[in-house]
Amino acid sequence: MSDHLMNTYLPLPVSFTHGEGVWLYDEEGKRYLDALGGIAVCALGHAHPAVTEAICDQAGRLLHSSNLYRIDHQEALADTLCEKAQMRRVFFSNSGAEANEAALKLARLYGHRKGVENPQVIVTEGSFHGRTMATLTATGNRKIQAGFEPLVPGFLRAPYNDVEALRTIAGNSPDVVAILVEPITGEGGIRIPDEDYLATIRALCDEHGWLMMLDEIQTGMGRTGRWFAHQHAGIKPDVMTLAKALGNGVPIGACLADGAAADVFQPGNHGSTFGGNPLATRTALAVIDTLEKDHLVTRAAVLGQRLMDGFHARFDACEGVTDIRGKGLMLGIQLDRPCAGLVQRALDNGLLINVTADSVVRLLPPLILSDEQADTLCDQVCELIETFLDETP
Repeated sequence: MSDHLMNTYLPLPVSFTHGEGVWLYDEEGKRYLDALGGIAVCALGHAHPAVTEAICDQAGRLLHSSNLYRIDHQEALADTLCEKAQMRRVFFSNSGAEANEAALKLARLYGHRKGVENPQVIVTEGSFHGRTMATLTATGNRKIQAGFEPLVPGFLRAPYNDVEALRTIAGNSPDVVAILVEPITGEGGIRIPDEDYLATIRALCDEHGWLMMLDEIQTGMGRTGRWFAHQHAGIKPDVMTLAKALGNGVPIGACLADGAAADVFQPGNHGSTFGGNPLATRTALAVIDTLEKDHLVTRAAVLGQRLMDGFHARFDACEGVTDIRGKGLMLGIQLDRPCAGLVQRALDNGLLINVTADSVVRLLPPLILSDEQADTLCDQVCELIETFLDETP
């Protein structure tokens, strides 16, 4: 490992040389079933032909021209995303954190234009929105904030899935202009809120003139069995952020807006040198076309149920497993003890998983899983957890 890399990660002792579908291969040729998908990025798996073709063709044509000029693929992608989300405008960035930064800037500008001198944004405990200064502050995890004070002012924090707390804030905080929330928490442990949570937030925002801003960076692009997770609740946000699976590994983020929020940004208010460049937007169009053509969004719901059924069959009588939760191919298995060591155990057995919130096995596999691969994944995860619980008091 190079000593010249800043010490910001503790990478596992493996390096992958190539991938194919749901599989990754290391330098010795060992094969790994990727149940993490690059942290919900590779929804189409690895080396997907349609993505590869789009990247190669576009790389031979034009990589960058800047946003000083029109970009045809950017405009086509904006049209496609707005049609899928039934929203009106998009700003393209290079990452999820940048998309959330755009949303937070938009909320502040929206507030100032309403005459609010110190606009406040409600965020939730256990959330994750990024590692830039504003998104770090918005994130509900004290561990990743420590040492970076002073944090950015202008945030109010509420427990996740607690509508009464939001009502209390509404009654006591006249400077609130927006709420930023994940439809399902990712880093926070695959927490799925009550069925009426998002609808209640929508009603509160309508009542108080707040912007409802949804961070769909992990939940978006079909992972939960709908194009966007909020669609399960039958509501629509004012602002939505996307990234991760949008480019299947090519960096791209998006901040979508509707209603009054769509007209907040004007020339000079925000920008990005690389955001929405021809390569990234051409790739994203290929991703969306493939998700649609291969019916992978509805497939994610079917596969998710298949895996949930398998986990319940093995774990419902297992005392060490306290909860199994998920929607589509965003799954979490809650254990009654810390289980970070499972990541290395899984790696040794040719399986890539993640542990988040200390004791939740998080699974974010590609949407292209076959039934057989899903069953293999279920068996491997179950055997891994059962062995771990037997050996770890």
